Amino acid sequence: MMVERIMYVDSKTPVNCVFTAKINGEISEAQFRIALDKIQQKHPLLRASIDHKSAKYPFFVEEKEISPIPLRILERKTEEDWLLESENEWYRIFEDPKKPMVQIVWVKGSAVSEILWVMPHSICDGTTGINLLRELCSLLDDPSAELGSYQTFSSVDDFLPADFNLKKNQRKARLYLIMAKLFFFIQSKSKKRNSGKNYALHRKLDTVISKKIVDKCKVNGISVHSLLCAAFMEAFKEFQGKKAKGKVISPVDVRNFIPEIKQDHIFAFAPTVELSLKKGQNLLENAQQIKKDLVEKMGKTEARELLWMGENMHPVVDRMISLLKSSKGGHDITLSNMGKIDIPSEYKNFKLETIYSPTVAFPWLNSNTLVVTTYNHQMDFTFMSNEDFLPKEDAKKIKDKAIELLTS
Repeated sequence: MMVERIMYVDSKTPVNCVFTAKINGEISEAQFRIALDKIQQKHPLLRASIDHKSAKYPFFVEEKEISPIPLRILERKTEEDWLLESENEWYRIFEDPKKPMVQIVWVKGSAVSEILWVMPHSICDGTTGINLLRELCSLLDDPSAELGSYQTFSSVDDFLPADFNLKKNQRKARLYLIMAKLFFFIQSKSKKRNSGKNYALHRKLDTVISKKIVDKCKVNGISVHSLLCAAFMEAFKEFQGKKAKGKVISPVDVRNFIPEIKQDHIFAFAPTVELSLKKGQNLLENAQQIKKDLVEKMGKTEARELLWMGENMHPVVDRMISLLKSSKGGHDITLSNMGKIDIPSEYKNFKLETIYSPTVAFPWLNSNTLVVTTYNHQMDFTFMSNEDFLPKEDAKKIKDKAIELLTS
């Protein structure tokens, strides 16, 4: 799909998501192999490659004879090994058509281990990664469990409602494409690119501080997501002054709009909404306004039509990607709050101690990205960017200030 192509970028540019879980207990390599084989058999995209040579645009190809999901095992030495390996895996290119577009890294300790799922963003969203962690834990605990299977969707036409006016929307799509071509034609081409080092900052809040944030939201009639948005925009404004945009881009789970895409389906598209600060309002007032704006914008989101319209934009995808690589954008950060993660913590042979928020390194000029998850009543933050666009020390100050605002 067009949206998958944007995250694919091209055959030489890796854009990988890394999902990490920390477990306490002993598991065997044999258990891993059984679990990964069953997971691979369930999900069609874990048996696929990307062909970027045979046609004008890249497309998925299901490989009949594909190798098992690779498992890379390394010795666990410190509590931070998982984050270092996560950053290393950002740059993995899945180019062998006989190998799946997924990699497992097992940071193996004597009692404690971290398990990392690594996948191109062009095949997965946040819900995908969490589901794969859920399935892996379930099968490591009970290798005899069965996962079932499902048919992948053949095109965006599968999602169109019965009353979709094809002729009317085809005219609209042609008009949008003409407007897009005109827009990109008049855009000045910038050679500016990120040349610095990508990085990830991590912070996990304990249950007491996490509860304090949740209670603060309940008392003031706001959502955790709206408070997160307000706090991080305020933090950017404090440290960047007039350079701050006062806006965030917030991805939303497409399954909220298209129920045919199930929670356990691998899928990559996440519609986004833009949320902003209002001048003259304090933190809580902004959070209340953001909550209202988010509900309103989600209510207006036509995800099915967005997917269909996107398929008419393939001729300008390369220009879209070029713009993302060279434009500072109109937002401070892309903020994804994945909320509470519903995965059991107690298993027969091991305990799932925690889940870390996913990491990713975008090749865009504005690569500021925050992902927040909550597991076992602990909020977890990963803040990613590029030294060239946002120095790591500045990012630390912004992150710490935002958390201070969340908890004050």
